[in-house]
Amino acid sequence: MATPSTKPTPLLKDELDIVIPTIRNLDFLEMWRPFFEPYHLIIVQDGDPSKTIKVPDGFDYELYNRNDINRILGPKASCISFKDSACRCFGYMVSKKKYVFTIDDDCFVAKDPSGKEINALEQHIKNLLSPATPLFFNTLYDPYREGADFVRGYPFSLREGVTTAVSHGLWLNIPDYDAPTQLVKPLERNTRYVDAVLTIPKGTLFPMCGMNLSFNRELIGPAMYFGLMGDGQPIGRYDDMWAGWCMKVICDHMGWGVKTGLPYIWHSKASNPFVNLKKEYKGIFWQEDLIPFFQSIVLPKECDTVQKCYVELAKQVKAKLSPVDPYFGKLADAMVTWIEAWDELNSENNTNADGTAQAK
Repeated sequence: MATPSTKPTPLLKDELDIVIPTIRNLDFLEMWRPFFEPYHLIIVQDGDPSKTIKVPDGFDYELYNRNDINRILGPKASCISFKDSACRCFGYMVSKKKYVFTIDDDCFVAKDPSGKEINALEQHIKNLLSPATPLFFNTLYDPYREGADFVRGYPFSLREGVTTAVSHGLWLNIPDYDAPTQLVKPLERNTRYVDAVLTIPKGTLFPMCGMNLSFNRELIGPAMYFGLMGDGQPIGRYDDMWAGWCMKVICDHMGWGVKTGLPYIWHSKASNPFVNLKKEYKGIFWQEDLIPFFQSIVLPKECDTVQKCYVELAKQVKAKLSPVDPYFGKLADAMVTWIEAWDELNSENNTNADGTAQAK
């Protein structure tokens, strides 16, 4: 009989989907089996749709390739990136669950300093189910964690906190560096395990990484669009950061919180820095305009839903970033298309995404 250490009681078993973008067989799931097997997986196959992706036996999953995306979304499939991990956001769109956890296929189970395997999914769920404190910083970080509380001087009126929309996890071993940093620090590894979760303050942006991430899809899902990247686009590797900047501006406007810190995963392999540099090259310049743009955004009070916020954001992207490069006009149009496709697939009259390619 399986022991509790190998078969933990799954939290939110029927309320969470695991979304995985991939171009290869998913052997990495074997290491995650004790933690992932009770959950439903949505696999988004990137690249050649004729290639067969093998999934280990015993997992409940649906798999979508580019042909499926085109069939399900029709002309609106143009908003889903091709040959880039940004395609994962299609999985967010077709999910019918309240929560989503997304992970890359080169991420493995990490161990804490005591040698115990980390159940990353469980920690993400704990982060999402406890409040966040974006309005006033608590110097003991997460005040809702066992053994912690609000410190002296923390306003009692703010101690209830706000709903947590996003939980951003970190990585041991290979850090999430840009290409220039990879090139000057090719052997650097992250060995530092920081046993902390903190809320990112209101008004503060951060570089969101999509390889160990969970969010309340019901709350913030429409804002988690990973942009137009990869094949046919002048930029790559900014998909998750773009989503993070958009999401954070909207969370600040709507009064929700974003957490970062635990859980850690083990990132097993570094991508090629020269390939990355080619993808990131324009983004490295553009981000000097993008960050001030996002820092200056004010969403009007009429934007009382995530969809309204996102369409307004797209409008401002087109108006203020198109002069930086015509690409941003194209991206703004794709943002609107994304919302239209999201609403079509998630309307009350369409509770099930049509056309699952593979289901087990």
